[in-house]
Amino acid sequence: MNQLPELIELERIIDQGAGRLDARVACQVTAGDRQLPVHVIALGNPSPDVPAVGFFGGVHGLERIGAQVLIAYLHSLVMRLPWDNVLQRQLESVRLVFMPLVNPGGVWLGTRANPNGVDLMRNAPVDSRERVPWLVGGQRISARLPWYRGAPDAAMEDESQALCAVAEDELLAREFSIALDCHSGFGSTDRLWFPYAHTVRPIAQLPEMHALKALFDQSNRHHRYLFEPQSRQYLAHGDLWDHLYRRTEGRSERTFLPLTLEMGSWLWVKKNPRQLFSRHGIFNPLIDHRQQRVLRRHLAWLDFLTRAAGSYQRWLPTGAARADHRQRALELWYRSP
Repeated sequence: MNQLPELIELERIIDQGAGRLDARVACQVTAGDRQLPVHVIALGNPSPDVPAVGFFGGVHGLERIGAQVLIAYLHSLVMRLPWDNVLQRQLESVRLVFMPLVNPGGVWLGTRANPNGVDLMRNAPVDSRERVPWLVGGQRISARLPWYRGAPDAAMEDESQALCAVAEDELLAREFSIALDCHSGFGSTDRLWFPYAHTVRPIAQLPEMHALKALFDQSNRHHRYLFEPQSRQYLAHGDLWDHLYRRTEGRSERTFLPLTLEMGSWLWVKKNPRQLFSRHGIFNPLIDHRQQRVLRRHLAWLDFLTRAAGSYQRWLPTGAARADHRQRALELWYRSP
């Protein structure tokens, strides 16, 4: 592979949207003899007074389908911008920020980790005080083993720092924001995870998270997503979204709802068992028509987040409604079996 297809497509979209997009390079990473850019693309109203949605992908280099889903959505938006009056009016009330290829070095090398061997989603300065699974929960033994967190007391990797800087500048400073990080490879169900990953303790904005789920359920009766806190599946050190969410704790005037879309890759393996013998096949659909189906299936969810953010004042719970959502969320997600 002489070129990185996702990077080529992303830079083509930036060129096509010239004059309508705010695009910059957050950092450059080295992979072998190559320098690869980490692009940030934004569109919509830049005012800090409007809500925002951040779309992130490619954090794990093997999970290319996450980057591809976001690039497909960004391409659709850019192609509609010249003629779609409804989209143009929508973007007057919301800011959309894309970072579809956070770890281009890992994508280039075909590794989960970045070129330094660090798993970016175990790289934040967050330590669980509860028991985490061995290795999977993050380890500091060696970069030769998966889920390596990085050396103790070392600064976060450049890619991690770039993601956090974008989130802090574009999302956390606003009254309302949502982040979606696209991954794949966990089981046979598409899951929507929210913090925490490092503790079973509920987040402070649990009522708002439950209200968002209820809104999606009402609007999309036949969806197949499983919405849950990540702690229901496993605990981990170093989660970037835990780190960023904790930066908002105690700031009740701001609402930040970080989500992870964990696409269930076993659906693809079940239909094509030969994918088990491919390192990429465990995390990505390898047959063209299945890849196209995945790209289409998640567009409704991405569009929903854009609309929900732009209209957050109409559905964000307050008073008794907020207390009710909290109680329902505790019963749904934190009730002892």
